[in-house]
Amino acid sequence: MKLITSLTSPFGRKIRVLLQEKNIACEIVEDVPWNADTVTPQFNPLGKIPVLVRDDGSTLFDSRVIAQYLDSLSSPALIPAESEARIQVLRWEALADGISDAAAAVFIERRRDAALQSQDWIARQLGKVRAGLGEAQRLLAGETCNGSFSLADIALASALGYVQLRLSADVPLADYPPLSTYLLDMEKRPAIAGTRPPA
Repeated sequence: MKLITSLTSPFGRKIRVLLQEKNIACEIVEDVPWNADTVTPQFNPLGKIPVLVRDDGSTLFDSRVIAQYLDSLSSPALIPAESEARIQVLRWEALADGISDAAAAVFIERRRDAALQSQDWIARQLGKVRAGLGEAQRLLAGETCNGSFSLADIALASALGYVQLRLSADVPLADYPPLSTYLLDMEKRPAIAGTRPPA
């Protein structure tokens, strides 16, 4: 298998952590979808990363789909089988991915010519990031999101790392002490420490 992704993508990082936690061999192919020489559209018609190319040549895209597939391949299971626990982990993933989506929207908008940028749009997305972090902080009741290490923690740690990378001046994690402490603890895990995005 090979994973087409950017090393700064929080969605790609989520999958890279999952691969390491489950000890699944996979080639990492770095690609930046908005570069002229991107290869991503050859594997995902939506032009988004990450994309998992399976050994038979078939592709999976959207990190949530890829995560479910990889979790089915080997133990330990990082998405619970039990119904309510599963729903709670997937809800955490949706929250974390929403934070990442909004943070990425700010980053992409700021790449445009300054005269074309919408400050209202940026403010709206920053509001979503702050609201998402506030909800995550409210829900976080222990060392993990859902009682034991799971996909929820992988997704949240990836989102928090991306906020630190792209929005540290706008949304400092120091304003969310429980989340800041949580991320420091999560980064003690080799798979999370080893996938930190390059600055």
